[in-house]
Amino acid sequence: MSLSTSSITSTDSRRSRALPREGIGVTILGWVGLLGLVGAQIFSFTISAPDRDMGDLQKIMYVHVPAAWLAFVAFFVVFVASLIYLWRRDQRSDLVASSAAEVGVVLTALTLVLGMIWARPTWGIWWTWDPRLTTTAILLVIYAGYLALRGFVEDPDRRGVWSAAVGVLAFLNVPIVYMSVRWWRSIHQVQSSPATIDSAYTLGLRVNAVAFLLVSLYLFMRRYHSARLEAEYSARLEEAALTGGGSDV
Repeated sequence: MSLSTSSITSTDSRRSRALPREGIGVTILGWVGLLGLVGAQIFSFTISAPDRDMGDLQKIMYVHVPAAWLAFVAFFVVFVASLIYLWRRDQRSDLVASSAAEVGVVLTALTLVLGMIWARPTWGIWWTWDPRLTTTAILLVIYAGYLALRGFVEDPDRRGVWSAAVGVLAFLNVPIVYMSVRWWRSIHQVQSSPATIDSAYTLGLRVNAVAFLLVSLYLFMRRYHSARLEAEYSARLEEAALTGGGSDV
Protein backbone atom coordinates (compact mmCIF):
# COMPACT_ATOMS: atom_id res chain seq x y z
CA MET A 1 0.00 0.00 0.00
CA SER A 2 1.46 3.38 -0.98
CA LEU A 3 1.36 6.59 0.99
CA SER A 4 0.50 9.95 -0.52
CA THR A 5 3.18 12.62 -0.80
CA SER A 6 1.26 14.94 1.56
CA SER A 7 1.00 12.18 4.17
CA ILE A 8 4.75 11.50 4.02
CA THR A 9 5.55 15.21 4.16
CA SER A 10 3.27 15.76 7.18
CA THR A 11 4.77 12.78 8.98
CA ASP A 12 8.31 14.04 8.32
CA SER A 13 7.23 17.47 9.53
CA ARG A 14 6.01 16.05 12.84
CA ARG A 15 9.22 14.11 13.29
CA SER A 16 11.43 17.11 12.53
CA ARG A 17 9.49 19.49 14.77
CA ALA A 18 11.22 19.27 18.13
CA LEU A 19 9.21 19.16 21.30
CA PRO A 20 9.55 22.17 23.61
CA ARG A 21 12.39 21.58 26.05
CA GLU A 22 12.79 22.91 29.54
CA GLY A 23 16.26 24.22 30.32
CA ILE A 24 18.31 23.41 33.40
CA GLY A 25 17.81 27.02 34.45
CA VAL A 26 14.22 26.28 35.46
CA THR A 27 15.34 23.49 37.78
CA ILE A 28 17.99 25.76 39.28
CA LEU A 29 15.39 28.48 39.75
CA GLY A 30 13.17 26.01 41.60
CA TRP A 31 15.90 25.04 44.04
CA VAL A 32 16.93 28.66 44.55
CA GLY A 33 13.31 29.63 45.20
CA LEU A 34 12.75 26.77 47.64
CA LEU A 35 15.95 27.39 49.59
CA GLY A 36 15.30 31.13 49.46
CA LEU A 37 11.82 30.67 50.88
CA VAL A 38 13.08 28.50 53.75
CA GLY A 39 15.92 30.93 54.41
CA ALA A 40 13.57 33.92 54.27
CA GLN A 41 11.30 32.35 56.88
CA ILE A 42 14.19 31.59 59.22
CA PHE A 43 15.66 35.05 58.72
CA SER A 44 12.32 36.80 59.29
CA PHE A 45 11.46 34.88 62.44
CA THR A 46 14.95 35.55 63.81
CA ILE A 47 15.11 39.31 63.30
CA SER A 48 11.55 40.18 64.40
CA ALA A 49 10.33 40.02 67.98
CA PRO A 50 6.84 38.69 68.80
CA ASP A 51 4.10 41.26 68.29
CA ARG A 52 2.94 43.02 71.46
CA ASP A 53 -0.69 41.97 71.01
CA MET A 54 -0.61 38.84 68.84
CA GLY A 55 2.77 37.36 69.65
CA ASP A 56 4.31 35.05 67.05
CA LEU A 57 0.95 34.67 65.31
CA GLN A 58 1.59 37.99 63.61
CA LYS A 59 4.49 36.40 61.73
CA ILE A 60 2.02 34.53 59.54
CA MET A 61 2.08 37.77 57.55
CA TYR A 62 5.45 36.68 56.14
CA VAL A 63 3.56 34.15 54.01
CA HIS A 64 0.04 35.61 53.91
CA VAL A 65 0.99 39.02 52.53
CA PRO A 66 3.53 37.95 49.86
CA ALA A 67 1.10 35.27 48.66
CA ALA A 68 -1.56 37.95 48.17
CA TRP A 69 0.89 40.27 46.43
CA LEU A 70 2.05 37.60 44.00
CA ALA A 71 -1.52 36.48 43.32
CA PHE A 72 -2.27 40.03 42.15
CA VAL A 73 0.85 39.94 39.96
CA ALA A 74 -0.21 36.61 38.45
CA PHE A 75 -3.66 37.93 37.63
CA PHE A 76 -2.12 41.03 36.05
CA VAL A 77 -0.11 38.71 33.80
CA VAL A 78 -3.38 36.96 32.88
CA PHE A 79 -4.89 40.35 32.06
CA VAL A 80 -2.02 41.47 29.81
CA ALA A 81 -1.59 38.10 28.09
CA SER A 82 -5.35 37.91 27.46
CA LEU A 83 -5.35 41.34 25.82
CA ILE A 84 -2.42 40.29 23.62
CA TYR A 85 -4.23 37.12 22.63
CA LEU A 86 -7.39 39.01 21.67
CA TRP A 87 -5.24 41.35 19.59
CA ARG A 88 -2.85 38.91 17.89
CA ARG A 89 -4.42 35.44 18.40
CA ASP A 90 -1.00 34.16 19.51
CA GLN A 91 -1.28 30.76 21.17
CA ARG A 92 1.72 31.50 23.39
CA SER A 93 -0.15 34.39 24.98
CA ASP A 94 -3.07 32.08 25.67
CA LEU A 95 -0.76 29.56 27.36
CA VAL A 96 0.92 32.31 29.38
CA ALA A 97 -2.46 33.51 30.61
CA SER A 98 -3.67 30.05 31.61
CA SER A 99 -0.38 29.20 33.35
CA ALA A 100 -0.39 32.45 35.31
CA ALA A 101 -4.03 31.91 36.26
CA GLU A 102 -3.23 28.53 37.80
CA VAL A 103 -0.43 30.06 39.89
CA GLY A 104 -2.71 32.93 40.92
CA VAL A 105 -5.49 30.56 42.01
CA VAL A 106 -3.07 28.57 44.18
CA LEU A 107 -1.71 31.74 45.80
CA THR A 108 -5.19 33.17 46.39
CA ALA A 109 -6.34 29.94 48.02
CA LEU A 110 -3.21 30.02 50.22
CA THR A 111 -3.96 33.63 51.13
CA LEU A 112 -7.48 32.76 52.24
CA VAL A 113 -6.43 29.69 54.23
CA LEU A 114 -3.70 31.60 56.07
CA GLY A 115 -6.10 34.45 56.71
CA MET A 116 -8.57 32.03 58.30
CA ILE A 117 -5.83 30.55 60.49
CA TRP A 118 -4.92 34.07 61.62
CA ALA A 119 -8.57 35.11 62.11
CA ARG A 120 -9.57 32.27 64.44
CA PRO A 121 -7.47 33.35 67.47
CA THR A 122 -7.59 37.06 66.55
CA TRP A 123 -11.24 37.64 65.65
CA GLY A 124 -12.62 34.54 67.36
CA ILE A 125 -14.06 33.07 64.14
CA TRP A 126 -12.68 31.26 61.11
CA TRP A 127 -14.68 33.25 58.59
CA THR A 128 -16.78 36.38 58.40
CA TRP A 129 -18.35 38.06 55.39
CA ASP A 130 -15.98 40.99 55.68
CA PRO A 131 -15.54 43.03 52.48
CA ARG A 132 -11.88 42.03 52.06
CA LEU A 133 -12.55 38.34 52.69
CA THR A 134 -15.67 38.29 50.53
CA THR A 135 -14.11 40.03 47.53
CA THR A 136 -11.06 37.77 47.76
CA ALA A 137 -13.28 34.68 47.82
CA ILE A 138 -15.12 36.03 44.77
CA LEU A 139 -11.77 36.56 43.06
CA LEU A 140 -10.85 32.93 43.71
CA VAL A 141 -14.18 31.69 42.35
CA ILE A 142 -13.89 33.83 39.21
CA TYR A 143 -10.44 32.56 38.28
CA ALA A 144 -11.35 29.00 39.20
CA GLY A 145 -14.25 29.45 36.78
CA TYR A 146 -11.77 30.73 34.19
CA LEU A 147 -9.80 27.48 34.50
CA ALA A 148 -12.99 25.41 34.42
CA LEU A 149 -14.05 27.18 31.23
CA ARG A 150 -10.77 26.23 29.59
CA GLY A 151 -11.35 22.61 30.55
CA PHE A 152 -14.85 22.52 29.08
CA VAL A 153 -14.11 24.08 25.68
CA GLU A 154 -12.28 21.75 23.30
CA ASP A 155 -11.78 23.98 20.27
CA PRO A 156 -8.46 25.84 20.83
CA ASP A 157 -9.48 29.06 19.10
CA ARG A 158 -12.82 29.30 20.82
CA ARG A 159 -11.25 28.39 24.16
CA GLY A 160 -8.62 31.08 23.70
CA VAL A 161 -11.10 33.83 22.85
CA TRP A 162 -13.61 32.97 25.56
CA SER A 163 -11.03 32.56 28.31
CA ALA A 164 -9.20 35.73 27.22
CA ALA A 165 -12.43 37.70 27.54
CA VAL A 166 -12.94 36.29 31.03
CA GLY A 167 -9.29 36.97 31.89
CA VAL A 168 -9.68 40.64 31.01
CA LEU A 169 -12.97 41.14 32.83
CA ALA A 170 -11.90 39.13 35.89
CA PHE A 171 -9.02 41.49 36.57
CA LEU A 172 -11.51 44.25 37.34
CA ASN A 173 -12.03 42.55 40.70
CA VAL A 174 -8.36 42.87 41.70
CA PRO A 175 -8.46 46.64 42.49
CA ILE A 176 -11.79 46.05 44.22
CA VAL A 177 -10.14 43.51 46.52
CA TYR A 178 -7.25 45.86 47.18
CA MET A 179 -9.42 48.90 47.95
CA SER A 180 -12.21 47.04 49.78
CA VAL A 181 -10.80 47.88 53.22
CA ARG A 182 -11.05 51.59 52.40
CA TRP A 183 -14.27 51.64 50.42
CA TRP A 184 -16.36 49.69 52.94
CA ARG A 185 -16.43 49.20 56.69
CA SER A 186 -14.06 46.33 57.35
CA ILE A 187 -12.47 44.63 60.34
CA HIS A 188 -9.52 43.73 58.18
CA GLN A 189 -6.58 46.07 58.61
CA VAL A 190 -5.84 48.59 55.88
CA GLN A 191 -2.88 48.23 53.57
CA SER A 192 0.40 48.34 55.45
CA SER A 193 3.41 50.43 54.46
CA PRO A 194 6.97 50.83 55.78
CA ALA A 195 5.71 53.84 57.72
CA THR A 196 3.04 51.86 59.60
CA ILE A 197 4.90 48.69 60.63
CA ASP A 198 8.12 47.93 62.47
CA SER A 199 11.26 48.08 60.33
CA ALA A 200 12.16 44.48 61.22
CA TYR A 201 8.80 43.31 59.86
CA THR A 202 9.28 45.46 56.76
CA LEU A 203 12.61 43.79 55.98
CA GLY A 204 11.14 40.36 56.60
CA LEU A 205 8.23 41.05 54.26
CA ARG A 206 10.52 42.23 51.50
CA VAL A 207 12.81 39.22 51.79
CA ASN A 208 9.84 36.85 51.74
CA ALA A 209 8.30 38.70 48.80
CA VAL A 210 11.46 38.08 46.76
CA ALA A 211 11.46 34.40 47.78
CA PHE A 212 7.79 34.05 46.84
CA LEU A 213 8.48 35.75 43.53
CA LEU A 214 11.13 33.16 42.70
CA VAL A 215 8.87 30.26 43.69
CA SER A 216 5.93 31.70 41.74
CA LEU A 217 8.10 32.25 38.69
CA TYR A 218 9.29 28.65 38.88
CA LEU A 219 5.73 27.31 39.14
CA PHE A 220 4.67 29.49 36.23
CA MET A 221 7.54 28.34 34.02
CA ARG A 222 6.91 24.68 34.80
CA ARG A 223 3.21 25.03 34.04
CA TYR A 224 3.89 26.99 30.86
CA HIS A 225 6.27 24.29 29.66
CA SER A 226 3.67 21.61 30.37
CA ALA A 227 1.02 23.64 28.54
CA ARG A 228 3.27 23.92 25.47
CA LEU A 229 3.83 20.15 25.50
CA GLU A 230 0.08 19.55 25.75
CA ALA A 231 -0.58 21.94 22.86
CA GLU A 232 2.10 20.33 20.70
CA TYR A 233 0.82 16.84 21.47
CA SER A 234 -2.73 17.86 20.57
CA ALA A 235 -1.50 19.41 17.32
CA ARG A 236 0.37 16.24 16.40
CA LEU A 237 -2.66 14.09 17.17
CA GLU A 238 -4.78 16.30 14.92
CA GLU A 239 -2.23 16.14 12.10
CA ALA A 240 -1.95 12.38 12.48
CA ALA A 241 -5.72 11.97 12.33
CA LEU A 242 -5.92 14.08 9.15
CA THR A 243 -3.08 12.24 7.39
CA GLY A 244 -3.77 8.74 8.63
CA GLY A 245 -0.57 8.54 10.64
CA GLY A 246 -2.25 8.13 13.98
CA SER A 247 0.47 5.99 15.50
CA ASP A 248 3.27 8.40 14.70
CA VAL A 249 2.92 11.19 17.26
